[in-house]
Amino acid sequence: MKAVKGVLITCDAAVKQILIAMNERRGINNAFVIEDLDQTHLLIKADEEESMRLELEAELEKNTYTLEP
Repeated sequence: MKAVKGVLITCDAAVKQILIAMNERRGINNAFVIEDLDQTHLLIKADEEESMRLELEAELEKNTYTLEP
């Protein structure tokens, strides 16, 4: 097995489930999760951190309600 540089992500359980769903949509060849550690921690590929954060931000925006003036 080849060593992979990773970043530890700490988040709540709801965000973790969104990240896991995003990871599954990417497919096995483009997955960013290295290891699902526990309820609030994921180890992700270091070189995918920025793209994962941008994708997560966009996903969370879809679920945000704003009042229209």
